Amino acid sequence: MDLKEFLDQKVLQFNQHGFIALDPISIPHMFSKKQDIEIAGFFAAVLAWGQRKTIINKSLELFEMMDNAPHDFILNHSEEDLKPFLNFKHRTFNDIDTLYFLAFFKWHYQKHESLENAFLIGWKDEPNIMEQLLTNFHDYFFQLEDAPQRTRKHIATPKRKSACKRINMFLRWMVRSDDKGVDFGIWNTIKPNQLICPCDLHVDRVGRKLGLITRKQTDWQTAVELTDKLRGFDPEDPVKYDFALFGLGVEEKF
Repeated sequence: MDLKEFLDQKVLQFNQHGFIALDPISIPHMFSKKQDIEIAGFFAAVLAWGQRKTIINKSLELFEMMDNAPHDFILNHSEEDLKPFLNFKHRTFNDIDTLYFLAFFKWHYQKHESLENAFLIGWKDEPNIMEQLLTNFHDYFFQLEDAPQRTRKHIATPKRKSACKRINMFLRWMVRSDDKGVDFGIWNTIKPNQLICPCDLHVDRVGRKLGLITRKQTDWQTAVELTDKLRGFDPEDPVKYDFALFGLGVEEKF
């Protein structure tokens, strides 16, 4: 069996409905309204470090504070409603970060129907556009007056050479579409073949073992190198192999 066949089998194995419950993607799957899915997905992706169980529990805690109706809460909350968030913390993500995220979402959704607009600044139908889009998104996200300096570390940007794994994971959730029902595919402008593979610890380790990554460090160029190799297996949907690499790393300790 060649590598493509092997990885295709693993995609089929892990890109299944059963994958959802134990993964942070279960958080946006709690919602059906497009904007709720976007907000829940974004928070869950940004909070995605550490044990998956902890990430899910912290996300549930956060959305309970929004009465499990994030879009409505963000547009209509009072100052008083924000008080519970002063106690929210996950790893280095704290109340200052949470309140800024809420302020950003309110500002954005007052002007736009979808969060997708925030990722389309400078969009062109070109294969290597993501570096520009993520750089522009970072600048857009921190446009608000008094944006806290400390919060910048929670939104990665290729400009800082980050692999941007959480944002790339979030974009996979929003953009990829197939009949398995794991990814949402609710955004239609960015194409699946423009996505960059989320390069987390497990994906990175398995990618190196399989010879898909040769670069010594793990940064933006590493994520691009991995995605370019995966495009060789499926030019239209390279990041579907994230399921295979992640599954091999987490479930099979490959």
